[in-house]
Amino acid sequence: MISNNPYGQYKENTVYTASSEELTLMLYNGLVKFLMQAQIALNENNIEKSNTAIIKAQNIVAEFRGTLDMNYEIAEQLDLLYDYMYRQLLEANIKKDVSIVEEVLVMAKELRNTWEQAMKIARQKNKTAKSG
Repeated sequence: MISNNPYGQYKENTVYTASSEELTLMLYNGLVKFLMQAQIALNENNIEKSNTAIIKAQNIVAEFRGTLDMNYEIAEQLDLLYDYMYRQLLEANIKKDVSIVEEVLVMAKELRNTWEQAMKIARQKNKTAKSG
């Protein structure tokens, strides 16, 4: 489904040409974005908008869980963390509790920042290996 609008085309091309590492970062950015939208909507008492944003965040967390490679020890820890985040988002949506969304937002930002840092380190190692 190619978009006629230039920005839409750019976004589609970005996704289609991104590496798996970049796609993961895009998902983390989406998770943070939807959690921030939920936070704002809850503060404004906009139940429908908060529900939509929380569900989108839950879908991203579920995607992260579903793509874990359990052959790595870290995957077990991430699975537990993603499970916790998912359950917290369910509770936040039921209770319309912004503090729970804020808690998950802090975790999501930390995960995103860690992933971004890991990508930078990996790129640096690749450059060093190629030039050496």
